[in-house]
Amino acid sequence: MKIIIRKDYQQLSQWTADYIAERINNFKPTKEKPFVLGLPTGSSPLGTYKALIKLNKERAVNFENVITFNMDEYVGLDKDHEQSYHYFMWENFFNHIDIPAENVNILNGMASDLDKECADYEAKMKELGGIELFLGGIGPDGHIAFNEPGSSLASRTRIKTLNFNTIKANARFFDNDIHLVPRMALTVGVGTVMDSREVVVIINGFHKARALRQVVEEGVNHMWTVSMLQMHRHAVIVCDDEATMELKAETVKYFKEIEQIIDNEFPDLD
Repeated sequence: MKIIIRKDYQQLSQWTADYIAERINNFKPTKEKPFVLGLPTGSSPLGTYKALIKLNKERAVNFENVITFNMDEYVGLDKDHEQSYHYFMWENFFNHIDIPAENVNILNGMASDLDKECADYEAKMKELGGIELFLGGIGPDGHIAFNEPGSSLASRTRIKTLNFNTIKANARFFDNDIHLVPRMALTVGVGTVMDSREVVVIINGFHKARALRQVVEEGVNHMWTVSMLQMHRHAVIVCDDEATMELKAETVKYFKEIEQIIDNEFPDLD
C-alpha cells in the first residue's frame, strides 16, 4: 500500500487528478481498448473532479475513450432527482468533460429487477476487461461505497439496506428529514473494488483520522471495509495532514520519507 500525504484538501485533490490524468494518458486508450475508470460520489472527490475538468479543458487529458462505472446509487430515486447520484455525477463532472454519454455507467435504482441490474453491472465490467482504476472515498466509519461496517469483504454489486448512521448523516441532503432518505441503495461490493487493477482512495479531514489509522495501522476487518486495501496489489491512499492526526508519528515519517526518496530528495541524515 502506498500512502501519499499532502498539506491540505486542495493539494490532495490536485495530486489525485494529475495521477488519474497521467494513468489515462500512459494507457493511450482507444475505442477498441478503452480506459475503464471506477468513480465515487460524495464530498471527497469533488476537488479531484474540478481539477480533472480543468485538465480536460486545457487538453492535458481527454475522456473520449474512457468508460466509467460509478460505485452506487439510491434505490427509489429517479435519475433526475437532485439527490440521485446520476444527477450528482452529471452536475459535478460529466457535463463538463468530453466523455460520450454512452460511456457512462451508473446503477439504476429504479430498475424493475434490482438483482438483475446488479448482476448485469458486474457482467458489463467483466466484458470490458475489468476496472483499470477505481477511485474511492470513505466515510468516517471506514466504509467504501455503501459497504458499511459488517459488509462481506468478498461482496459483489448488490442491494444494500443502509444503517441508521448513514441515513442520519445523509439527511442533510434531504432537508434534514431522515424520513426522506432512501433506506436502500445499489452498491458495488468490496470484492468488486478489489478486482480492479488499481485502487486510489481519498481520505481527508480530521473526522476521518480514526478511519485512516484503522486502515493503515490495524488489521483487515469487515467493520472497517476499506481496510481490505491492505490485501490489494496496487492500492494508493491519498490523504491530507489533518487525516493523519491519529497515525503514529513514525508512520507519517515513514511514508513521507518514501515520497522524498522517490523524488530523489533524501531526508536530512544529520
